[in-house]
Amino acid sequence: MEFSPKWIAWEITRRCNLNCVHCRSSSAMTIKGHPDLTIENARKIIDDISDYAKPVVVLSGGEPLLHNHIFDIADYGTSKGLRMCLATNGSLVDDYICRILKKSGIRMVSLSLDGSTEKVHDDFRNQAGAFKGTINAAELFKKNGIEFLINSSFTKRNQEEIPKVYKLAKELGAVAWYMFMIVPTGRAEDIMEELISKEDYEEILDWHYNMEKEEKEMLVRPTCAPHYYRIVLQNAKRDSSNFERRSLKFSTGGSKGCIAGQLICLIDVDGNVLPCSYFPMAAGNILEQPFKAIWEESELFKKLRDFKTYKGKCGQCEFLNVCGGCRARAYAVSGDYCDEEPFCSYVPKKVKK
Repeated sequence: MEFSPKWIAWEITRRCNLNCVHCRSSSAMTIKGHPDLTIENARKIIDDISDYAKPVVVLSGGEPLLHNHIFDIADYGTSKGLRMCLATNGSLVDDYICRILKKSGIRMVSLSLDGSTEKVHDDFRNQAGAFKGTINAAELFKKNGIEFLINSSFTKRNQEEIPKVYKLAKELGAVAWYMFMIVPTGRAEDIMEELISKEDYEEILDWHYNMEKEEKEMLVRPTCAPHYYRIVLQNAKRDSSNFERRSLKFSTGGSKGCIAGQLICLIDVDGNVLPCSYFPMAAGNILEQPFKAIWEESELFKKLRDFKTYKGKCGQCEFLNVCGGCRARAYAVSGDYCDEEPFCSYVPKKVKK
């Protein structure tokens, strides 16, 4: 496996107009000690990254549309050959935003949708009107010819909504639907008891496999669910089927399960480079070190890429190279990112013996 940066989430602000129950960065409208990224530092970071690689860069937050220079950042990144994308909750989108979004070169937008009804979604987002904002944004993107995908996060409180949310995402015209399985970081630490059980997790991923086999129009993929790659291999062998996985042009291609620090990373608002959006441990700081040095020389990234260091069931599993277990979830639950995936029910053959 070639460990090159293919996809970077970039937190340009930690401010947000919503108060979602699972927010990895505990975002709010007023944040002390973590000011928005300056346009000067944004340009320096873009220069640094683009001199080394040409990954997909997703402008994120918080709510990135609250940043005063978001479209200047997008435009500059585009001029440097980076494939700029945007992750928004949709509440601030209007026709004007759509026009300057297209002009800045943003090539894909992600929206959040966590329920098929106003009641469910607004409860998850802790904000009345959040559902209407997402639906309105999807309609505006479609009207303005802007491709968008939908990210949906699930816990016990909304897991029964999964098939309904998938159907709604398709009806809205999304080019892709990503089913996120919550990692308990940030505010999600307060809802540990809401995490979907190992048994339900397995059933949901089985459902996704059967759905994906039949889905021909919209790209679908579970996220933060690395054991899906085991389930795909097991089920395809059982069914004697040629399971074809399609790839979105602005994704990592679905090469394996957990790719934190291997193909992806997050740059937070303070310049820290983290393995992924849910892994609160820094490999370095891009305002103090070149991105290339962090990516290639960080001890944290090196260890994540050395599968021999993985412990417990993961370290003994025959599916280690295609799954790897969620390193962020292992870290959140046990404090050891090399520990076994805590929400996997599979027992490896070596363990059975």
